[in-house]
Amino acid sequence: MKRYALLVALIGLSPAAAYAHSCPVLMGEIDQAMPTASLSESDRARVQELRAQGEEQHKAGDHDASMSSLEEAKALLGL
Repeated sequence: MKRYALLVALIGLSPAAAYAHSCPVLMGEIDQAMPTASLSESDRARVQELRAQGEEQHKAGDHDASMSSLEEAKALLGL
């Protein structure tokens, strides 16, 4: 019975861990797109700001905020 409870708990925590680890993937997508992106200077600055903010939030453990910042940066890039 204890094994079953442990298994259920581990399976329940798996999506949270996967979600937290997708922040670096988004940062990589942004980094890859930036050199060839056709953006105004203000949009380019905003993407860089959001990307840095997302990284700081990720390092602080605030993955929801990080994902939000990084998704906003991706939207500006047209990704």
